[in-house]
Amino acid sequence: MSEFWLYFEIGLKHVLDWNGYDHVLFLIALTVPYAFKDWKRVLILVSLFTLGHTLALLLSVYGVVVIKANLVEFLIPITILIVALFDLFTAGKTGKKESITFVAFITIFFGIIHGLGFSNYFKTILPGNSSEKLLPLLEFALGIEAAQLIVVFIVLLLSYVTQTAFRFSKRDWTLVMSSFVIGVVLPMIINSEIWNR
Repeated sequence: MSEFWLYFEIGLKHVLDWNGYDHVLFLIALTVPYAFKDWKRVLILVSLFTLGHTLALLLSVYGVVVIKANLVEFLIPITILIVALFDLFTAGKTGKKESITFVAFITIFFGIIHGLGFSNYFKTILPGNSSEKLLPLLEFALGIEAAQLIVVFIVLLLSYVTQTAFRFSKRDWTLVMSSFVIGVVLPMIINSEIWNR
């Protein structure tokens, strides 16, 4: 049981680590267009992210996929930017319900990219042979999922408070938060090591 908590806690800290705030930025961009009444849709998207993240770790840990770290670190903010821009241009539009497929695709894609970004570190903490790697990986995935639900709940709560107490419209909330995410993520793209070739 203590081993379960070890990997669960690593997953939890991986998302909630302020030094790796890209994960939180993506969750903000993913969640801002929604409200508490959309909890099923948000839960599906968060779980799709975890699925993509876990799939990438599996492929990497078992040596199926190997990708350069600086390329992954460049792609992570790109996917955040795509979702934030999507939110910006669809804020207040009634067709938001139909856009789940696009957001779901980006969410899985981000999960895969982010999982690859974490895979090198994760490989160093896993036990030796292949049969011992699967269970810790799933325990880690549960930690990721729990941490993401915490972040999503906080974003939905802030959304509710700003829209009720401060009379922000849902559209304005989405525009402000998407712009904030874009403002934070653009320097990450501009300062990426990928440009130093």
